[in-house]
Amino acid sequence: MTEWDLKKLRVLRTLADVGTVTAAAEALFMTPSAVSQQLTGLSRQLGVTLLEAHGRRVRLTPAAELVLHHAESVFAELERADAALAGHVRGEAGQVRLGAFSTAIPALVVPAIAALRTTHPDLRICVREAEAAEVYDLLADGAVDLALSLAAHAPPARDARFTHLAVHTDPLDIALPAGHRLAAARSLRLADLADEPWIYGNSGPWSQITTTVCEAAGFVPRQAHAAADWAAILALVGAGLGVALVPRMAGAGTGAADAARVTVRVLGSDRPRRYVVAATRRGAEEWPGVQRVLDALRNVQLN
Repeated sequence: MTEWDLKKLRVLRTLADVGTVTAAAEALFMTPSAVSQQLTGLSRQLGVTLLEAHGRRVRLTPAAELVLHHAESVFAELERADAALAGHVRGEAGQVRLGAFSTAIPALVVPAIAALRTTHPDLRICVREAEAAEVYDLLADGAVDLALSLAAHAPPARDARFTHLAVHTDPLDIALPAGHRLAAARSLRLADLADEPWIYGNSGPWSQITTTVCEAAGFVPRQAHAAADWAAILALVGAGLGVALVPRMAGAGTGAADAARVTVRVLGSDRPRRYVVAATRRGAEEWPGVQRVLDALRNVQLN
């Protein structure tokens, strides 16, 4: 394959623009001898004659015209590459691969992407859904650049592979059947639900959160049904089979049918919450594109 030298091609293009070796040398801040050496070297590399005498001047051969025709496309692509790189450095262009757990996608990720498409349309966000604990494996393997998870799932702070960053506080609300006796109560505390049948998973962090929060309110919840999927939990609540703690972010994915059968109440006191965190590979948090995404995630309002 022919070896192309961009520096020498620029010398040839300048000569074509200004017409003489002397003028090209002045434009390029070179000596005429250096310009001639560059052009001779390019001719030797390409194996064609690029210049021919024309009185006291030189003119481009048909081979040189052909070379410049294609070189212009190369220079144009390099200009676009320079612009794209400048945008990347400013955090305005490029791609950020974001791993996120399921309830974070409708509640945080989608609104953040919608905002970025307006403010930074050349910054592409590639979303990958993963369990809150799994995103750290994806991050370590280089499959994602930014991992959205929960503080309860985060590796120990001493894990030197990652940098952890606060993103959001997600309040925990109480889901009641729409016709529940407390659905329209003026204020509601967890302790008011001590005798209710509860719906939560048999194991995992959410089961622990539910039992811990209820015990802090002075009672042990009586588990009537076990479910881990939020759609399943809300369907059980809507059927009048119990009550459940639900993160506010889970409400972003609630369908109209569930909303008609379920009343979600903000707790007047106790107000438990979970913490949404992000992580990057150590050092990557300094990339402006990652900062743009983090800022957009933090600016999302959880209603």
